[in-house]
Amino acid sequence: MRIELDDLSGARIQALLSEHLRNMHAITPAESVHALDLEGLRSPQITVWSIWEGDELMGCGALRELDRLHGEIKSMRTPESNRRKGAGRAILNHIIGIARMRGYRRLSLETGATPAFRAAQQLYESAGFTFCGPFGEYHDDPHSAFMTLSL
Repeated sequence: MRIELDDLSGARIQALLSEHLRNMHAITPAESVHALDLEGLRSPQITVWSIWEGDELMGCGALRELDRLHGEIKSMRTPESNRRKGAGRAILNHIIGIARMRGYRRLSLETGATPAFRAAQQLYESAGFTFCGPFGEYHDDPHSAFMTLSL
């Protein structure tokens, strides 16, 4: 698998991120969906990577700079057909490495709190993330789980 910086111009990454938004809205109340659309991901504070095996898009993930010492993981997504093949772990490890290279002291994320998100939570826990309270502009929400990793 190879990880590439992604400018979000390709049809496959756009389709994957569109699937991600549709899925989040299907399983989470609209006011609790924090996934970003393409325009949101094109923010100068956000870097996006895609992961490929040959010509097949295996997933994506993004890193938002909250401040000089704190980053946030955004838009982690693996197509359902490619889950459990290591792409999610690979992109997560890549993002953690970039966060360390940037000098961040903390890396945080918001994910869902329902059983549909348990696999994602387990992936983050296996990388050392622990549950925490809301950070940045987030607030307590019964549909959100917040996690953080001290770097």
